[in-house]
Amino acid sequence: MTTRPLLKPPLRSPGVQRAQRSRRRFRDDLSGWLFVAPASILVLGLSFFPAVWSFILSLQEWNGFSEPEFVGLDNYSALVTDEDFAAAVMHTGIYTALFVPMSVLAGLFLAVALNRKIRFIGLYRTAIFVPFVASAAATGILSTYLFNPQFGLVNNVLRVLGLPAQGWLEDQTQAMFVIALMSLWGQAAFTTVIYLAALQDVSPELLEASRLDGATPWQSFWNVVWPSLRPVTIFVTIWQTIGAIQLFDLVYTTTRGGPLDSTKTIVYYLWEQAFRRLEFGYGSAVAYALFALTLVITIGVVLYSRRRGQDAF
Repeated sequence: MTTRPLLKPPLRSPGVQRAQRSRRRFRDDLSGWLFVAPASILVLGLSFFPAVWSFILSLQEWNGFSEPEFVGLDNYSALVTDEDFAAAVMHTGIYTALFVPMSVLAGLFLAVALNRKIRFIGLYRTAIFVPFVASAAATGILSTYLFNPQFGLVNNVLRVLGLPAQGWLEDQTQAMFVIALMSLWGQAAFTTVIYLAALQDVSPELLEASRLDGATPWQSFWNVVWPSLRPVTIFVTIWQTIGAIQLFDLVYTTTRGGPLDSTKTIVYYLWEQAFRRLEFGYGSAVAYALFALTLVITIGVVLYSRRRGQDAF
């Protein structure tokens, strides 16, 4: 019985093969872009267009009804001599200086405490994260009742302990600290989750080796765990700083910038100028000043961390 030889497919030239690979690559790229196009258009529409329009508004004087009047950089130059804006920047800086270190340290402490194999650890981790998903408005309203000078729970506890009641949100010297505590209750969960994920990546062999070498728990943490957490710390510090600079919701639901404008932040001042006084051009200039401040802080921290060899991005 004779067998017929198998016919080999004709060899294609290298040029034809390259053309086929290029067509396949183009089809794959096109399919990918078609999948992401709706989301990309939505993101661009909700970010790029408002940013451009806000910049154009910052060069104009407009109350939302009359014809816009081009004023150039007058709105920006007015910010330099605006004492209310300077006060808002100072209040935002005070809040940032209070909130960011507390949130980072609280998140680190809670993450170390939750990085253990104990019973119901999943329940504890869930309970820590619940305040983060709660509405900031609900947090502000609840905190208002807790820190009410007349019938608030905190002052009632102080009275039972024989301590003097405090003014809290009605006291100029205490209001911003109370708002920082409110933010800490909701935002510490974020840093806890980030630190907890980083702690679970630390090599158990290194920790065991340090124990065998006679290191104390503190020495093991400082010399083994902490070096791996430094990039994470830079990231959460930048993230929490950006969030602190943009504080608005808690101020709006609690003090409305009071007492005596002691809690008026940059974003609240922006809202007041744009939507209460209808000075949309000036409010847009405040928004771009806030953007510039955030960008400078972020770039400064990133450059400093890279010079120290601790990249976080």
